[in-house]
Amino acid sequence: MDKAIYNTQYIYTVYEKEIEISPLKIKYMREFMECFKAIHEATTRSEAIDVITRCVQISMKQFCPEISKSVEDVEDNFDLQTLYDILEYAGGIKFNKQKGDEESNNPQDAKDTSTWEDFDLVKLETEAFLLGIWKNFDELERSISVAELVAIVSSIRELDYEEKKFLAAMQGVDLEGETNKDRGQKEWEDMKARVFSRGQTSDSNDILSLQGPAAKKAGFGIGMGIEYEKI
Repeated sequence: MDKAIYNTQYIYTVYEKEIEISPLKIKYMREFMECFKAIHEATTRSEAIDVITRCVQISMKQFCPEISKSVEDVEDNFDLQTLYDILEYAGGIKFNKQKGDEESNNPQDAKDTSTWEDFDLVKLETEAFLLGIWKNFDELERSISVAELVAIVSSIRELDYEEKKFLAAMQGVDLEGETNKDRGQKEWEDMKARVFSRGQTSDSNDILSLQGPAAKKAGFGIGMGIEYEKI
């Protein structure tokens, strides 16, 4: 079975309304992560939960707009554990959990597993934009998540590498098999071939490169230098 780019989860409001949750589109992820930075400045559990609630409100802009109008809407529809689940499924934010006590989660111990700061979004988006699918970057950010962006760019780079590998193979170059040392050795051998063949070839694999002492050393070739004696 093919691996999914990301997993889709379902959460429920206190009124048993089912909502499908998946990684946030980049447009909302930017706003979400900017808001979540405040978690590190929260000095009390109550302040930290306020940050989480605002992050969920942002998330609901994508998943359930009618709940995104205010923080109060979020508080009326979700219990604390569901807020944690939304942050994990939508933003990749996980919390340290103690077995048997869900309420013991400390919001200030949240672990950001999305590695948001590791992404050069401008570079990745620019590469993806060259596909010509989106009319502008705003449309791109509203259409795909970070996980989808990474998958698209990885595919583009892989196809580009395969094309370069094919073109190199047409010229007798193995991009995967040749190391820098191998290439340096090959250049040295080709240079010697030009010298030994007096410019007739620059390919060390050409038999014309095996003349004189080089031919004798190889055991065959042009001008092996076989000794003979006149009778």
